[in-house]
Amino acid sequence: MDIHTVPGVKARDVAEAHRMDLLHQGEHGCNCMTYWIDEARENIFCLIEAPDKSAVEDMHRQAHGLVPNKVIEVDSSLVASFLGRIYDPEKVESSSDGLKVFHDPSFRVLLLMRINHPELLAHQLGGEAAASLLNIYGDVVRESLTTHGGREVEHKGRGYIGSFTSAGQALEAAVKIRARMQDPQFGPLDLRLAVEGGEPVGQSNQLFGDTIKFAGYLCRVARGAVIGMATSVRELAAKDLLRHPSDIFLSLSPQDEDLLRQLFGELEAHWTDADFDLDEYCKSTAMSRSRLYRKCIQLTGEAPNQLLKDFRLEKALDLLREQRNSIAQVTFETGFTSPSYFTKCFKEKYGLLPLAYSKLT
Repeated sequence: MDIHTVPGVKARDVAEAHRMDLLHQGEHGCNCMTYWIDEARENIFCLIEAPDKSAVEDMHRQAHGLVPNKVIEVDSSLVASFLGRIYDPEKVESSSDGLKVFHDPSFRVLLLMRINHPELLAHQLGGEAAASLLNIYGDVVRESLTTHGGREVEHKGRGYIGSFTSAGQALEAAVKIRARMQDPQFGPLDLRLAVEGGEPVGQSNQLFGDTIKFAGYLCRVARGAVIGMATSVRELAAKDLLRHPSDIFLSLSPQDEDLLRQLFGELEAHWTDADFDLDEYCKSTAMSRSRLYRKCIQLTGEAPNQLLKDFRLEKALDLLREQRNSIAQVTFETGFTSPSYFTKCFKEKYGLLPLAYSKLT
């Protein structure tokens, strides 16, 4: 999938360009499957089967000269689960000159749902009780998505992702799921909900990667059964919000959203580096110790050192689940300097030893 940012772009212009792509696709081994056009945001996204990125660029260059700003590799089934189609819309009338012109923006509002790791749930509750709880949770999520026009997105992470064309519908689904999961029996799930909107291609090389990543950050800070809500969603769903108590939502200022991205962005960049300590965290964020501490507490509820340690431990869970690394390897790959200290921290946070967790996966 590629992205073109074209000021003043119109749907008919894109339809013309797509027709030219179809004329030249065979020369470059490409198959132009479809596209999405958003006149308001001045973005075009094309879905193309191609041997490599350069073939896509060369085809566009020859066909109409609009070289994409970025090209990423995607799985067509994943595109379908996010956007609802991988070919042109079925009900599109042709103009008098045979041109199919349609307006179909690719902007989606994603509802990210994060829960405790299933393996930890099984350890805590027992396998049968954990499985029952997860099944009920899954039924609640799917019913809410269906009721409010959402699509369940295929992904490998824990929890679910719902994709919506409407910010209001995404929030209604989140509110419904939150209400249904308030019973104390669901407490061990530690359900976190966050809603964020975005486009399929951004800085990340993953489909909707930027949107999912920030929604994940909001899930981390949305404590106490509140729904994390990004600024982009708050602006789109302002009228819908009036129907609900404001205290069930966590909404940050744009400045705090940027700071949250910075705080976790630095952790993403340095969690494998054992030399990345509090002093380095201060340098990378250009903050004094006192300011970094204050901001971390304000946004995440954790001190910087604890935030870094917890971040590394969560990465350790992912590595142990893959079952490709020894405990010593995981220790050093996650920035810990001592297997004994890593084991101690892991046991304190998750209630079992790393080796015992790896046997559960």
